[in-house]
Amino acid sequence: MTGIRVDLGSPVPVYEQVRSQVAGLVAVGELAAGDRLPASRNLAHDLGIAVGTVQRAYRELEQAGLVVSRRRTGTVVADGTARAGTRSTHAPGTGPAGDAGPAANPALLRSARSLVTQARADGMDDDAVLDLVRAILTQR
Repeated sequence: MTGIRVDLGSPVPVYEQVRSQVAGLVAVGELAAGDRLPASRNLAHDLGIAVGTVQRAYRELEQAGLVVSRRRTGTVVADGTARAGTRSTHAPGTGPAGDAGPAANPALLRSARSLVTQARADGMDDDAVLDLVRAILTQR
């Protein structure tokens, strides 16, 4: 698993940065059911963070149903996890009907990528894009 980065100066807790990035990799299909995540110690070493921080991220991913941790196999992406790891009253990344997220919906994934591309072209940084999406999500 590559591409996970942490910003120690960010106001977002490091465990949440790891959790959300892993959930995002699952959402876009970079991590599929059965894929093994790095051991907590290895990922912590690679990122230069405490093992407990990675373990907390993995625990939250497990509570959300995105991963399963087992002694012999380690932490693997759970079956049926083509969804993002968002916090809601529904399973992560699913709506009331339990529909799968962007990895199962190529048009939705293209739209999300288009939004990010347009926002960056307009000079928005990633935090501003996330703030925009969160604001839209709160409008009901």
